[in-house]
Order: sequence, then C-alpha cells, then structure tokens
Amino acid sequence: MRWALVKVCLAVTTMVVVAFAVPLGLVVKEMARDRAISNAERHGAGMGPTLSITTDREELTRAVASSEAGGDGRMAVYVPAVDGAEAFEVGDPRAGARAVEATREEGRARTTGVPGGFVVLQPTALSSGTAVVEIYVPEAEVSNGVATAWLVLAGVGIALVIGSVAVADRLGVRMVQPAKRLVGAAHDLGEGKLGARVPEEGPKELRLAAVAFNSMADQVVRLLANERELAADLSHRLRTPLTVLRLNAASLGEGPAAEQTRTAVETLEREVDTIIRTARDAKPQTAAVGPGAGCDAAEVVRERMAFWSALAEDEGREVRVAGVERPVRIPVARPELVAALDALLGNVFRHTGEGTAFSVDVHSGEDAVIVLVSDAGPGIADPAAALARGTGSGADGSTGLGLDIVRRLAESTGGDVRIGSSVLGGTEVRVWIQRDARRPAEGRRGHRGTAVRGRRRTPAPGPSRTA
Repeated sequence: MRWALVKVCLAVTTMVVVAFAVPLGLVVKEMARDRAISNAERHGAGMGPTLSITTDREELTRAVASSEAGGDGRMAVYVPAVDGAEAFEVGDPRAGARAVEATREEGRARTTGVPGGFVVLQPTALSSGTAVVEIYVPEAEVSNGVATAWLVLAGVGIALVIGSVAVADRLGVRMVQPAKRLVGAAHDLGEGKLGARVPEEGPKELRLAAVAFNSMADQVVRLLANERELAADLSHRLRTPLTVLRLNAASLGEGPAAEQTRTAVETLEREVDTIIRTARDAKPQTAAVGPGAGCDAAEVVRERMAFWSALAEDEGREVRVAGVERPVRIPVARPELVAALDALLGNVFRHTGEGTAFSVDVHSGEDAVIVLVSDAGPGIADPAAALARGTGSGADGSTGLGLDIVRRLAESTGGDVRIGSSVLGGTEVRVWIQRDARRPAEGRRGHRGTAVRGRRRTPAPGPSRTA
C-alpha cells in the first residue's frame, strides 16, 4: 500500500510538472527570441533619422560605425539609387538581395534566417525610394537566458516530485503502520498470546478494523475462560463418585486385584486434580516444553505396560514390548505421554475381545521417535474418521477423544499420527514424535499413512473402533 501510494503520487506529479514545465519552457524560449528581435528592430529604427538627413556613403559609414550594433559588425544599410547615383551598401551585409527587395516592396520589417542566426530588415522611406537597415542577431543572443530558465524549471519540477513522494510516503506510513500492527496482533493471538490488542488509531477504516479485532480477541478470551471453567467444573463433579470408589476400594481387603483397584482410583484422582489445575491456570502442559525438557519415553512405556500387563494377564492377552531398553528422550511432558499411552492401550482393551494380543514398540531415530501400538483385533473400519475429534457416538462407550489426545500430543512436536494395519493382523497406531519440536516433520520415508501399503488382512467381523 505504501509503495502504491508513492507510485500514484509520483505519476500524477510527474504529469503535472510535464504539463506545465514544457509549455512554460517553450514560452521562455519564444520570449527570448522576441526580445532579441525587438532589440534589433530598435537598433534599425535608430538609423531612420540619419537616413532622412543624408544618404552620403561616408556619412552613413560613420553613423553605422558609431552605433552599438554597427560597432559590433551587426548592422548594414542598403541605400537605393538616388538622383542618378547608383545604389550602395554600408556595413556588413548578410541578407540576400531578394530578401532586401521583398522588404522594400512590402514596406514592413521582416526577419530572415541566415547562417549563425537571424537578420532583421527594417525599411525606411526616403524621398526617392526605400532604404533598408539590416541588423544581425546571432543565435547566442536569441537563446540568451533560456538554458538558465530551463534549469530553474527542471529544478522546481524535481523538487515538486520529491516533495510529493515524501508526502505520499508519510501518508503511506500512516496507513501501513496500523495495518502492520493489526497483522502482528493477529499472529500473536494465533500463537496463543491472548493479551494481544491493537491501538485504535489511524485512518477510519483501520480504526474500525482495530475495534473489531479487539472485540473479537476479548470474545475469544471470554470463550476460553468459559471453556476452562466448564472443564474445571465438570472435572470437579467427578470428585464425589471418586470418593465413593476410594471408600469401596478400601473395603476390598488385601490382594493384587484390590491393590490394583486402589492404585487406579488414586491415579484417577490425581488426573482429575491435574485437569482442574490445568483448566484453571490455562497452561497446557505440552506448550511449556523447552530445550532439555520432556521425559524418557522408554521409562514411561515400561511403567504403563507394567500397569496394563496385570489386566492383560487377567484377560489372557499376550503382550510384547520392544525398544525400551535404553532411555529415549522426547520433548513431551510426562503426564501428556502417560495420557496418550493410556488412551491407546485403553482402546485396545475396550474394542478388542479377551485373549487378543497387542504390542508396544518404540523406535528411536536421530530426528524423531516412533511409538507403535499394534493389536490383533478386528481393525478400524474408518481410520480417517477415528482421528477426527469427537466422532464417537457414545453407544460403545467411546467419546471419540482418545486418538485426538494422541494426535494433539504428536502435532505439538511437529509430528503426527497415522493408522494402518499391524503385523498382528489388526490395527497399528503409529505416533510420530519429533525430537526437535521447532522443525516440521517432512519427507518421512517409510511412514505409513491411513492407507497402509503392503499386506493387510481383512478384518474379522466385530465392532468397529472409533478411538
């Protein structure tokens, strides 16, 4: 916008300067020519009194030599034949005989071009004829002062153009700066800086845009605050049934099952507390992970598999874990990874029958870590729909948010989640986690998408999984 205004003002001012300066320059040139010719006519008229008194060659020669133009060699006098005497010329003649005769016949002054300038022929009536006085006007005298006037006009024109460009640039800055502030505030708001606002200043249209943006930002803050309060309130409502569960679990006595139940209740209470605090503080745990932060994915997988293995043993499921022998650091907060793994493993237990085998594999690379959760169940009928937030109908106990939790965790690092067929014959959920969360994950070789290439078994009849 700023450059567009400068170009418009530059074009308009240039056209105005050309429209006025060119004709004015031509007028100056014509005025200089008229001035030179007028001076020449004045010098020629000065010889009129002398010619009316005498036509003697010697007298005329002295008169011509004593004049200003004659002294410079720019005057000549053509005397006609008088009283039987022959016609003669005095001074330095330059005009041809034809031009002199035409001047005598017309009886008025005329200007004729000659090499190096012009000559002005001024007729003077005598008793026996018409004498002609010639005044030579050199080209330098005709253009005297024209170049200086043109330079002045050019300087004024350039100054006007520069001034208009400067004014247009200042106007452009006045318009562009509010627009830049609006763009910057929009970027800040998009990055989660909810305090981003725009000064309501500048042209009327941009002021209205700033008012609309600030109103929108305020509305976003209010909506997020309401959502956090709702999440905290709903989580808080879980405390009563959790208290009942904890009391019932305490009455189960001793034994592995009772201990597992009490541990699960305590874990659930901690998670509910975490949800409440997070909702109140509005600080997502994955958003604060910086260089050197995060967790050991191998340790988290071992811990969660130890928890789920007990239930798998009760249901006769074969479990396999691989890739967790050495530490695997990832830029993800530990609670977030725990929640994602529990969501994936919970889906396995929820949507596959008892005795269905499953496995968890961790593949550590230089740039990324891949977590594979595979099972030998019936598979997922619509992988794309399973990854969409909230697609579960709730009829089978699914809210459709399990895989969304996993997807958001992976995307927070620049990775993603893909669903395909596993080597066990069922579903494989591949979670790609970038080690460097600032670099986008591109050009992944061998990263299978929802449409997995290679061997794929036809799912056995059974309920479809939606996460």
